Amino acid sequence: MMKISRMTLIATYTLLLASCGGKPGVALETVEVERGEIAETVTATGTIESVTQVDVGTQVTGIIDKLYADYNSVVTKGQLIAEIEKTMLQSDLQSAEATVESARLAYEYNLTNYKRDKSLHDKSLISDYEYQTSLKDLEVSKAAYDKARADRVRAAKNLNYAEIYSPIDGIVISRDVEVGQTVVSSMNVANLYTIADLDNMQVIGNVDEADIGKVKVGQPVTFSVDAYSDMMFEGKVTQVRLNPTTESNVVTYEVVVAAPNPDHKLIPGLTANLTIYVMRENNVLMLPQGAFTFSPESHPDGNDLPVTAPDLSARQLGDDCKRVWVVKGDSLLPVVVNVGASNGIKTQILEGLAEGSVVATGYATPSDIVEAGGERSPFAPQPPGRNKKK
Repeated sequence: MMKISRMTLIATYTLLLASCGGKPGVALETVEVERGEIAETVTATGTIESVTQVDVGTQVTGIIDKLYADYNSVVTKGQLIAEIEKTMLQSDLQSAEATVESARLAYEYNLTNYKRDKSLHDKSLISDYEYQTSLKDLEVSKAAYDKARADRVRAAKNLNYAEIYSPIDGIVISRDVEVGQTVVSSMNVANLYTIADLDNMQVIGNVDEADIGKVKVGQPVTFSVDAYSDMMFEGKVTQVRLNPTTESNVVTYEVVVAAPNPDHKLIPGLTANLTIYVMRENNVLMLPQGAFTFSPESHPDGNDLPVTAPDLSARQLGDDCKRVWVVKGDSLLPVVVNVGASNGIKTQILEGLAEGSVVATGYATPSDIVEAGGERSPFAPQPPGRNKKK
């Protein structure tokens, strides 16, 4: 028996009523084995963040002299982006250098005295007290010399800190100072800029506790943002964080999704609507669930229904095997198939059927077909047992 479409059943129903007012018949509903995608998804919402985001600050106190970057400026690693007024820092360095020179002279003088007194002490020409005093003066002057050199290194470093360079390649997303503003270095570094790498973004999604067990690292993700409602972005799960968050008695877990961003359309702070594909099979043979629950029945008013063959497949059924009924010519044959992934709506067929095979899914009367196609015309004849619309 050939596959009967819904339109064919409607036409058959109309002819039956128009010709002889006969009793409406029963037709077999069928589907063809087709190729497509079977997917199971978990949805969540999240916030877009930059993978690398750096707060650029200053380690010295001073007045902002120059700013070379502003909001949305594209900067590269090592690029000069700001300067602090250097007069005081240069004075500190000159003072440190002078202190070093003074300490060097004192150390060299005490070293000369020590060598002379040691020679005299070895010949017992001076007392032990005089020798020990000379040694102490040498050690004190050496310590002062070492400290002066360290202070000079620090002063030179502070002068270098007056020039602020970008630590990464990225875009300036925040500027917190103005030219002429005084920045004070304390236990907390004074922040000047926030620079983000927009080439590599991530989405921090909040997944419900009922779904978190299905989410694994490496699963593909698609997401959308309101800023580009007509676009779909892609990513991949890179981390499932086990620390729960509870809000209004709702427990969620954070899932990190990596999202390449070569066009820089994704920016920090956007809200993303995530679809995580916990199962996704492409270009596979599949059937709807109704094909596996169908069982042949006897219908006295059936219109040339296929002849049902004996079912001898019960012993072949297992966890990965199911029985379907295939229409071949005028016969309805039981076939055992191996099944794979399923999302509760459609199930993958691994083997047992070829693409295009016709499989029974149920029975339909003309009234079912009319209702599936829309409302009945008030002028159309009513099926037996049904009241007319008022």
